[in-house]
Amino acid sequence: MKKIVIIGGGIVGCSLADELTERGWTDVTVLEQGPMPAPGGSTSHAPGLVQKVTGNKTLAAMADQTINKLLSIEHEDGPGFYQVGSLEIATTPERLKELHRRTAWLHAYGYEAEVISPERAGELHPVLDPTKILGAIYCPTDGIAKAVRSVQALQRIAESRGAIFKDRTEVISIEQEAGQVTGVMTDQGFFPAEIVVSCAGIWGPKVGRMFGMAKAFQPLAHQLAWTEDIPSLADQTEEITIPIMRHQGEDLYFRQRFNGMGIGSYLHRPLTVESEEILPFDEAEIMPSQMTFTAPEWEPVQDIAGTVLPELKDAKIVEGMNGMFSFTVDTFPLMGEWNGLKGFWVAEAVWVTQSVGVARATAEWIIDGHPKLAVHECDVNRFEPHQLGPNHIKMRGAQNYVEVYDIIHPLQPMEKPRPLRTTGFYHRQQELGGYFLEASGYERPQWYEANKDLVAKYPTPARDEWSARYWSPIIGAEAQYVRENVGLFDITALKRIEVTGKGSMEFLMEQTTGKLDKAPGSVTYCLMLTKDAGILSDVTVTRLAETHFMIGANSAIDVARLKSAAPDTVHIKDVTSGTVGLGLFGPHARKVVEKLTDVDVSNEAFGYFKAKSLYLDQVPATLWRLSYVGELGYEIYTDADMALKLWDTLIEAGKEFGIIPAGRGAFNSMRLEKGYRSYGTDMTSEHNPHEAGLAFSVRKGGGYIGADAFEALDPAAITKKLVCLVFENPEHVVMGKEPVFVNGVPVGYTTSSYFGHSIGKQIAYAWLPIDHTTLGTQVTVKYFDSMYPAAVSDDPQFDPSMSRLRS
Repeated sequence: MKKIVIIGGGIVGCSLADELTERGWTDVTVLEQGPMPAPGGSTSHAPGLVQKVTGNKTLAAMADQTINKLLSIEHEDGPGFYQVGSLEIATTPERLKELHRRTAWLHAYGYEAEVISPERAGELHPVLDPTKILGAIYCPTDGIAKAVRSVQALQRIAESRGAIFKDRTEVISIEQEAGQVTGVMTDQGFFPAEIVVSCAGIWGPKVGRMFGMAKAFQPLAHQLAWTEDIPSLADQTEEITIPIMRHQGEDLYFRQRFNGMGIGSYLHRPLTVESEEILPFDEAEIMPSQMTFTAPEWEPVQDIAGTVLPELKDAKIVEGMNGMFSFTVDTFPLMGEWNGLKGFWVAEAVWVTQSVGVARATAEWIIDGHPKLAVHECDVNRFEPHQLGPNHIKMRGAQNYVEVYDIIHPLQPMEKPRPLRTTGFYHRQQELGGYFLEASGYERPQWYEANKDLVAKYPTPARDEWSARYWSPIIGAEAQYVRENVGLFDITALKRIEVTGKGSMEFLMEQTTGKLDKAPGSVTYCLMLTKDAGILSDVTVTRLAETHFMIGANSAIDVARLKSAAPDTVHIKDVTSGTVGLGLFGPHARKVVEKLTDVDVSNEAFGYFKAKSLYLDQVPATLWRLSYVGELGYEIYTDADMALKLWDTLIEAGKEFGIIPAGRGAFNSMRLEKGYRSYGTDMTSEHNPHEAGLAFSVRKGGGYIGADAFEALDPAAITKKLVCLVFENPEHVVMGKEPVFVNGVPVGYTTSSYFGHSIGKQIAYAWLPIDHTTLGTQVTVKYFDSMYPAAVSDDPQFDPSMSRLRS
């Protein structure tokens, strides 16, 4: 047990104190600058809506945990949670279709919800005019959290176990020594700590700036107003008895408060706030997180609200505020230990909706080494350097406020600021008609208009309007052409980590499951695991010299994890931005390379999963003989200043063999029909290697993190498995995260999906209970409001013998 100081006494901080003390870690002190239990942060004014519907499995689970915890709270003033259910209404065909997609997410993750008729919605919500809507989602287990009441109850529980709460105590600085946090200095003195957890909410950026930590979230103000009593609620005696409601098509939400209604609006422009500008509690008119209600922003709200809830159009507003809360640059919370200061943890940019879930995951992370839920999308170390700039944070935070209720396509990139990261071959890609999406800030082509003439020879099945967004039939043509010839793919966005120094191999053998004690020039595919054998990442490790390794990883989180664990003699460096990568894939790939070097690159001299450093004409490059698309080929890396020369050299040498540039769409199609997994989509820390079909990448003999847990697993006793589904109809396209049904019951969900152009079939991977993973098992996948038949099929679908890769 370690001494822990929590900064912030809102619902996240109090929930964390509860979760830690419940697990026996009772040396906990909570510091709060305002008076408890309503110290004036976002918790103190939050309207309390808790709804599980989200496309993210982890956030849905965190909301569910929040509901269940607050339902258990006992307080003299009443319950901690009113489980009145929720409605999301649609007034347009587009929004009605979106409701079916959103309901499918809940089914995919095991929660109760249904799309109901306007009449049924009107029965549930007496203020609603059902003739003005086309339908609604109804989720009966959602409702309203009484945040301040819950804070007080959680504080009492934590104090009963030994936690100490100090309100009216302002943090002045975070103290540290030799890169390790030592405590917190306040206006009431010094509080020593081995672990400090910042749950400071809208003050989080200010706390970070005390010691040079940039936090990628922006506080903003948002309007909430309360009406006078309205006739439809005249007989109500309880604070809330009818479902909360969101009208996302108009950026509004509603909740009852006794005989009146609360109206929340995202209609207005983003009202950004800097943490340092927030008034102290005693200087604020009401509380620090409430700004003056501004009439110009409110002007259109009631007319719009009145179209679906008629009594609100002319209802008098008796109370209103511009209340502050936080938006991150990518919409996910900030969680985990920051890699810039050992012992300093964050649980911020969290709404009441996921508050308990975030606190629980943080407690598990601190005590057990990793949460039960997959939290890679919430990890505070996930950001690239450009995402931590103050202008970027402000711009993206504001834009995510604008888009909070928008219909967002799964491939939809941010529009601004772009372009951010470009390579030396970006202008060549533009000249070829590249259609760019964004990956880790890089502009990356999805397809090239220069290849449009190939569509006549290589047709692709039609798609529905939704799946045809950010897509072109050129993708299919590129995929089929590369299988027969050769293509050049931009793989620069792949994270590349250099590991050097004495003990590098031993360190990496501990951190990964790979057998790395091989000769230089060897490449190994392996995993990084939690101590419980959950998959943290999948990586390729290339041994370039005795103590020189290059890792192909997934994200900045992998860099942070390795840096945090490395001994002093081992040096970790992210070299991604200083290098570029091109994938040369296809049956003619070797012929292209042979034109550019005298080095023997025959199959015998340069085999599969080997690496060589050589010159491609004038370009010094490192070639990895592997391919994520299941073809003979090479990943080719060079320094960023040689990017254009490398591109031009390969294109010129490849002309004889019909080389084309090919985009990420073709890449994804080809990798999926080959059965290659994508971390974060197909598997996460919630899955072990046996379940994910990756046990082959775990070496025998142990010695790596998670070895004891992995070796204790019985492959015959797993309860779920990642399987390949093949659809009956090739035009039945799904996008991922759809529920999978067996005999009409939702049992699992899809992960990656694409049309397999080499096999002429639509493919999706899916997590299913083990009883439904036998080859030939018939399933249906729900896509919006349609049910698509599919069957559990061979994995992989293309070249299971690996003959093409090894040729």
